[in-house]
Amino acid sequence: MVKKSHPPKNSMKSQTSKKELSPEQREELLRALKARFEKNMNRHKGLEWAKVQAKLEANTEKLWSLDEMERTGGEPDVVGHDKKTSEYIFYDCSAESPKGRRSVCYDREALESRKEHKPKNNASDMAAAMGIELLSEEQYRELQKLGDFDTKTSSWVKTPSGNTGSCRNLEISIRKHRAG
Repeated sequence: MVKKSHPPKNSMKSQTSKKELSPEQREELLRALKARFEKNMNRHKGLEWAKVQAKLEANTEKLWSLDEMERTGGEPDVVGHDKKTSEYIFYDCSAESPKGRRSVCYDREALESRKEHKPKNNASDMAAAMGIELLSEEQYRELQKLGDFDTKTSSWVKTPSGNTGSCRNLEISIRKHRAG
């Protein structure tokens, strides 16, 4: 149900054909991320916004992915720092799965196997188009320690390859992104 950022294989087009934000969009996003960071310090104890912002400003593609999360109703926030890779980890910390990411199948295979009432999309492709990944079950459990999430909606979590099961019309929360 959560996603981590890595460049997608087949990416969705944004307002421009590149994964870049205008200076105005970049500033607006950074203001929103900073406000959320400061409001929810319990999610990232010991981390400094100035360092997070410097990493984000150095990587326009990561900013684009965070903006996609925000644009689709998510609330990306820093939840950790990977010391090995120096990446900051963002999860979508919206209380419930954003409306635009609900009622989808897990992956393309599940979507194509659906005979009736086919959803318009699938969680795996949506995440890839945004440059992020679904959370693993373990990561989702960690998210739940940070607050009350998905109390009224459901989320997809990453499953091992070939273990997608049947496609049910469940809700999705694309929640994870790495920046840095």
